[in-house]
Amino acid sequence: MPFADLRNQRFHYEDTGAGPAIVFSHGILMDHSMWAAQVAELSTDHRVVTWDWRGFGQTETDGEPFSIWDQVDDLFALLDHLGIDRCVVAGMSHGGYITMRAPLLAPDRVRAIIPMNTNSAGLSAEEQAGYRQMFDQWMTDGPTDELCDTFGHIIIGDPELNAVWKRRWQEQPKDKMREAITVTIELDDLRPRLSEITCPAVVIHGVDDVAFSQDQAREIARLIPTSGDPVFVPGGHAACMSHPCETNTAIREFLAGL
Repeated sequence: MPFADLRNQRFHYEDTGAGPAIVFSHGILMDHSMWAAQVAELSTDHRVVTWDWRGFGQTETDGEPFSIWDQVDDLFALLDHLGIDRCVVAGMSHGGYITMRAPLLAPDRVRAIIPMNTNSAGLSAEEQAGYRQMFDQWMTDGPTDELCDTFGHIIIGDPELNAVWKRRWQEQPKDKMREAITVTIELDDLRPRLSEITCPAVVIHGVDDVAFSQDQAREIARLIPTSGDPVFVPGGHAACMSHPCETNTAIREFLAGL
């Protein structure tokens, strides 16, 4: 399994295929494997990189606090390690937070972005309190059946996939993601800066997402000057997993126009 020792962390990643590069960043509670269907489809003619960011999957971290911008730096450090100067950046949910910030930090390195089922405004005070309560319970009691079922409904929404991820969550140390959760909950409002994005963009969003609304997807697409209307696909928050064919078609159509 490939690992890269970068920025005092040990990042796990997968690097598949050859051609123009595209890197996928996963959502909260997930890991690189959530992109398996996209890797299988796109690696036939693209170099596809997936990775586990701090707090998840097989990546080993130093346990120190970090910010969303640290995660963007982590991403570019990994691309440096892999010799990738420029690529398409894609991400779902929290991975979308990373994705939308990448061209703000290094516009010359980002060919295009694909934010998926994500949010640019940060969480409301009420949402922050609700998620903080659930994650505090996770850190104290561990990933109980009830908590896993709740997050499975929010993130995945497919009974078979929910069961797979529930097993994974219950096998992980309960406090491994502590610092990552703080980043997600306390995220800043990016909307004032979306107008600075100049690379091509497409917003992809599952129509049944219970975490972020279709209006939030429309707002992101409206605020990014280079984005057209959002592309709505069947499925919920993790439509890329539950409805990979439709999601892959949307990605393919966007990439074909670059």
